[in-house]
Formats: sequence, structure tokens, C-alpha cells
Amino acid sequence: MSVSIQPIEATKGQLKKYVKFGIDMYRGNEYFVPPLIMDDVNTLLPEKNPAFDFCRAQSFMAYRDGKPVGRITGIINDVVNERTGKKDLRFGFVEFIDDAEVVDALFDAVSQWGREQGMTHIVGPMGFTDMDHEGMLIEGFDQVGTMATIYNYPYYPAHMERRGMVKDVDWVEYLIPIPDTIPDKHKRIAEIVRKKFNLSVAHVKSRKELKERYGLQLFELINRAYDRLYGYSPLTRRQIDHYIKQYLGLIKLDNLCVIVDAEDHLVGCGISVPSFSHALQKSRGRLFPLGWRYMLKPLFGHVDTVDLLLVAIDPEYQGKGVNALLFTELIPAFQRSGFKQAESNPELEENENVQKQWEYFERRQHKRRRCYRAKL
Repeated sequence: MSVSIQPIEATKGQLKKYVKFGIDMYRGNEYFVPPLIMDDVNTLLPEKNPAFDFCRAQSFMAYRDGKPVGRITGIINDVVNERTGKKDLRFGFVEFIDDAEVVDALFDAVSQWGREQGMTHIVGPMGFTDMDHEGMLIEGFDQVGTMATIYNYPYYPAHMERRGMVKDVDWVEYLIPIPDTIPDKHKRIAEIVRKKFNLSVAHVKSRKELKERYGLQLFELINRAYDRLYGYSPLTRRQIDHYIKQYLGLIKLDNLCVIVDAEDHLVGCGISVPSFSHALQKSRGRLFPLGWRYMLKPLFGHVDTVDLLLVAIDPEYQGKGVNALLFTELIPAFQRSGFKQAESNPELEENENVQKQWEYFERRQHKRRRCYRAKL
């Protein structure tokens, strides 16, 4: 049967089916970690996602014989395109069966939409901003995913290459055993940095204090630290307010490290969370009626793995050892929590500053993901 493509309206009902299809594709797969369904739905709803202030998007579903066989979302981030001088169409939320006709129909549909919007190239997988999942898995298919990353079958990159898409950038990920002791060199560097720049660790006593004292500073720091990274979309004040409300109330304070200067200005931050991978697998992306029970274990129980969500250092202090101060604080906290290993999550392979922070740790690169590019 031939493949038919249908545009998806940005309504909660249609988007729920769209998101659930992406989860059903991996039924029985032991490595796939589903998103929370409503999180993805809200990301794709213009009235819920502040990124729609400067982004356009259109989703498509592929059907064969009345059954869904693929999906894709085209995204145009006008801010990034203006900053880079490019006319890039991003593709994301892509899922498809191993069938060339299905893949070609999906990409032809999203490419035509992009051309109609004046775009000249297609890149992805990427989301609206860096806060969304990005990068197609090309190594590490036998590794359990994280809640911050995409998992896909090995045939996905083969179809990208078949269509003539080429590497734009790669991200790498590391599995890092939690050391029994802080590396001596880290200790020395941390103490030197602390004294030289008059820095200190801010001990936040409550999530309310975190929001009110450092919430705005944190996301402004992310904007400064990530500004020159690949495809970065500076967070607007509306986005910052949205993320403060959505995320900062859930962070376990002992998995957080905040570095400030003498004036209490934020110069570095490390945010980590207990791994929710197995909890999300058991919940199948649903909090209700019973999924919330699985989510309690990482928050209040014990898991072996901690996910390193982000490290942000003010550009003025990058390359000066502030990372050592962060991990000198975080390693004992990880030990107290009983974590055995840490997942680095995606880091640009070309980002030397972030790669250097692991040089004194035992580590294993266990995943790699890629952003592809092609002319429309």
C-alpha cells in the first residue's frame, strides 16, 4: 500500500496520538526511555511553549493502510537563523519504520513545507531550542537512554545517509564511575581557584530560595555560557520564567552546586538529577493513574546512576579551573547519595572546555549522536 502524509494540527488530542506513536515504536525495547507524554505534547503546543514566540512548526504523520508508520516535525527558529545568517529548517520528533518509502514521504513533506517557508537547508534532529532533545544516536544502541536524550534504532542513521544527509556536528556521552576520593589535582586546582577569584559555594537551603535568589541568574548564566555553541537559541525572559516554574522546584538540592563571586553573582553551576530512566520505562511516559509511583523512587529512594544535566561556567571564568571546584563539591554529595556512576549526557565533541573537565576521571565514551544537514 502507498504511504499517505497528513499534517497534524497543534491540538492536545492530535498531539497525544502523535507522541504516543513515538513511544509505541519501541514497545519491548530495553534501551528506549520514553518521554513524559504531556511534556512532549506541551512542547508542541503553541499556547504552552514560549519558544513559539520566535519559532514556527508543523508536524506530519505517515500512514499506510490506515495505520501510523512514521512522524516528523519541521521547526524554523527565526532567532537562530538570524544569528547565523542561515535559512535552516530543523527536523525533530522523527520516528519511522524501516521502510524507504515511509522515510522519503516524511522528509519530502517536511522539506516541501520548509521550502514554502523560504528555507534552503534541513538540519536535525533538533528541537525548538537547546532545552529540547537533539542528535540522532549513531553509537551506543545497546545502552539505556536518559530522559534528556533521543533513542533510535540503528537503521535510522542508515536512512539519513541514503538520503544524502551528511554530518554537521556530533555529540559524545560518557559513563563515569563515581570515584572513591576526589582526585588530588582537582582538590589543588579547586583551592587555587577559590582563593584567586574569591569564589565560594552557595549552600541553598530550599527550592524557594533557589528560585528567588538564583533562578533568573542561572538561566542568564546558561545564555552567556552556551551562546557560541552550535545552534544555540538564547532563552527569552518568558522562556526563563517558564523553566524556573517547571524545573527548579523539582531539583534535589544535594545534586546541585552553585558557585558565586564575592558579590553573590553566579559564575558557575552544575545541575544533576537521579536517573529517571528505569522509572520512565516502567511508567510508559504516563504519570497517571499509576506512573507517578515509579517516579518517586529516584526522588526519594535509591538509584545507582546520576544524570549530569548541565554544567555552565561564565565565559570570563572558562578554562580557569572552576569545573574542579564544582566537582570537588559534587563528588562527596554523589557518594552520600549512593550513586555508583554518572551519565554525562550529550557534549559537543568539538567543545574542548567541556571535554577537558573529565581528564582526571576514569570514563568510557559509550554513546555518540549526530546532527545531519542537507540542501532542501
